[in-house]
Amino acid sequence: MANQLWVKKPIDKLLKESTGEGNQLKRTLGPGSLVALGVGAIIGAGLFSITGGAAANQAGPAITISFMVAALGCAFAGLCYAEFASMIPVAGSAYTYSYATMGEFIAWIIGWDLVLEYAVGAATVSISWSRYLIKFLEGFDVHLPTALTVGPWDGGIINLPAVFIVILVSLLLMKGTEESAKVNAVIVGLKVTVVVIFIVLGWQYIDNSNYIPYIPDNTGTFGEYGFSGIVRAAAIVFFAYVGFDAVSTAAQEAKNPKKDMPIGILGSLVICTILYILFAHVMTGVTNYTSFKGQDGIAPVAVAIEHMGSADASGVIHPDYPWLNRAIIVAILGGYASVILVMLLGQSRVFFSMSKDGLLPRIFSSVHPKYQTPVRSNFMFMLFVSLFSAFVPARVVGEMTSIGTLFAFILVCIGIIVMRKQMPDVPRGFKTPLVPLIPILGVGTCFFMMAFLPLDTWIRLFVWMIIGFDVYLWYGIKNSFLSDGQASTIQNGRKVAGLTGIVLAVILGGIAIAHEMMTNGEQTGLFYFSMIFAVAHVVIFGMSQMKKA
Repeated sequence: MANQLWVKKPIDKLLKESTGEGNQLKRTLGPGSLVALGVGAIIGAGLFSITGGAAANQAGPAITISFMVAALGCAFAGLCYAEFASMIPVAGSAYTYSYATMGEFIAWIIGWDLVLEYAVGAATVSISWSRYLIKFLEGFDVHLPTALTVGPWDGGIINLPAVFIVILVSLLLMKGTEESAKVNAVIVGLKVTVVVIFIVLGWQYIDNSNYIPYIPDNTGTFGEYGFSGIVRAAAIVFFAYVGFDAVSTAAQEAKNPKKDMPIGILGSLVICTILYILFAHVMTGVTNYTSFKGQDGIAPVAVAIEHMGSADASGVIHPDYPWLNRAIIVAILGGYASVILVMLLGQSRVFFSMSKDGLLPRIFSSVHPKYQTPVRSNFMFMLFVSLFSAFVPARVVGEMTSIGTLFAFILVCIGIIVMRKQMPDVPRGFKTPLVPLIPILGVGTCFFMMAFLPLDTWIRLFVWMIIGFDVYLWYGIKNSFLSDGQASTIQNGRKVAGLTGIVLAVILGGIAIAHEMMTNGEQTGLFYFSMIFAVAHVVIFGMSQMKKA
């Protein structure tokens, strides 16, 4: 073995782990539960949290086109996910697939990246849950202090309601996957009902003048309306589609994964895409997209419902369904809880697989003897996500989730091409059609949307990935169970990883400079942090290479 980085985990070893004795997850999920898990994650984040902000600031009424663009990328990636899930029914999702096809180093990168997709995504939704809880309580004339309901960047101290829902859902996950799935199924049924009611009732209040212009003219700033705004909005709302991806993380808990996983992945994606487009069309039809600017941008549904009515002589609109606003917010609160549940489930299962491979400490793969869930891992992510929920702005965590999701999808699409060439005879319950065309289109679509995300989001991605390099260099590579134990192999791997880290740090510095120039110094703190971080890591990685030489 010339280099530890490119060692691949054999398919037969993966399958043996998923069916072997001891320290295993319990198989309790059928196709209906898997579709419900997917719908539970998909419906909520995109519709109920950031749709309004994306329409108000990027796409206007053309947010429906943004959802179509995002769905197209999801369709390509979903077909690839379905093939992988049917042939490698193991917990870990894209991490496990990458380990089998592209080697340990790429698997580590995608596993670390998935934290942005799941853990940070859960934080995004918990912040929006907090906003809706505040609006619900205001209906009963209960006003929570601002200092305890928003983070320091939004004028408060800590977002306690967001922390509360993360803790509550984490405790449910610790209790058991089957129990969590039952609760999720009830919530999903309620949530889908609410979505359909909103579409049916809201359709009669659509004012076609709100669609004019359907694609607002670009303001002169990249990403603010026009074509660039549509694509940027697609990239921002893209994280709402992580539901079918989260389904694949539960493969090791599916009763018949080869048959049921493709149904769960593709079924949930189709159902939710249709509902997304119809919902966004109604939302931007009942009121002008500019109504979603400001504080309520993160809670667009409540704003739209307030415009479902008739105006009096003074022009004030009186909602025809005042009960619907309160009822729908209750459903949304439950729906958000299901989104957080699926995301936290997915994150703990990814780290479960990484820990089983020795790349992370054993605590992440420790399974409770009674509940058969990774209780300790759930607890640690409860703390991590709670910190993000308590202090970080919703926009930041939402865009971090989007870029992490898109990056994961790109690697899965590439993995299908590699798998078809290297392992054509491995049994598959489902085959992606038109390979390599579909995977290539998936890569192109996802990267296209990544390119339209703000530069500060790219900065955060590179910072996070470099931190991941640190963990892999000083822990993962020497503790990997697939390591041959030879010092030369580990040293060669560290050399390549270290050089890659230097390249990433240099790129980070370049992006920070470009961002500083484009914003005219409006985010100087982020610039200085990025430059210090980049220079420090160039020095650290460089010194480590000189020492080994």
